[in-house]
Amino acid sequence: MHTQMLTSKHGGELISFKLDGEERIHQGENCKDENGKVYWKRHSPILFPIVGKLKMNRTIIGGRVYEMYQHGFARDMDFEPITKLDNFHSYVLKSNKNTNSKYPYDFELYTTYRLDENKLTTIYRVINTSLVNMPFGIGGHPAFKIDLDELQKGNYYLEFEENEDKIHFLYLVDGLIGIDYAKNIIKDKKIIELDSKTFNNDAIIMKGLTSHKISLKNKASGKTLLTMDFTDFPYLALWSKPNAPFLCIEPWYSTADNVKSTGVFTQKQDIILLKPKETFECKYTVEFF
Repeated sequence: MHTQMLTSKHGGELISFKLDGEERIHQGENCKDENGKVYWKRHSPILFPIVGKLKMNRTIIGGRVYEMYQHGFARDMDFEPITKLDNFHSYVLKSNKNTNSKYPYDFELYTTYRLDENKLTTIYRVINTSLVNMPFGIGGHPAFKIDLDELQKGNYYLEFEENEDKIHFLYLVDGLIGIDYAKNIIKDKKIIELDSKTFNNDAIIMKGLTSHKISLKNKASGKTLLTMDFTDFPYLALWSKPNAPFLCIEPWYSTADNVKSTGVFTQKQDIILLKPKETFECKYTVEFF
């Protein structure tokens, strides 16, 4: 078994993972439809200091209004490389004048990719270097390559490790979380079926999960393509473009503003509050088959 990963300082992003020479990560701008249009330009962006969308793309911090677009700014900034070994890549983004204009806190955001045979662990570490408590959200957005023909045939599905008796699906209204829950699409308490129309109404966002793991499988071949361990993340999102050859499985610590949001950043649901000089760390692991 041979594995290889490639990462970039831009966004501190994973851009390739190959198992025995086969690419398993969506190839961004190099992946185009029959008309030559790029499906989605990213690979596996880091969502920080927000996950999802702010109401009117604005938030209030310390009585001031700040503008920030969906999923935050980290994914569009250059990180500083720290370590680059065959099986261990690490980067850091430190607050600066650019970040302070959008988010008035001092921080260090580390992202590390650790490869152990066919397992890839992504680790996020946030240090509050401010003198005040720092609120933030964080999440992963890895896009896995899938076969378009198999998707169109409806052969792909996701399977949780446990029965999901307490799961809730969040309803999106123009990218914001609605008041009511969306329809529960779980079959047999464990299965989410996928096809070319699954994401016609945007992302699928879940909370109240019992499972710590989810697997992407193909019912025609009977094979498991990958299993993600998202232990401790309170949200799990699924997303793709309609009829596109990739699937994002996204572990999140927080989510978008809801439609009744006050706009005050510290009042966001599930916001993480980090004390000065303290460190927050989370990770998720994907095992490829």
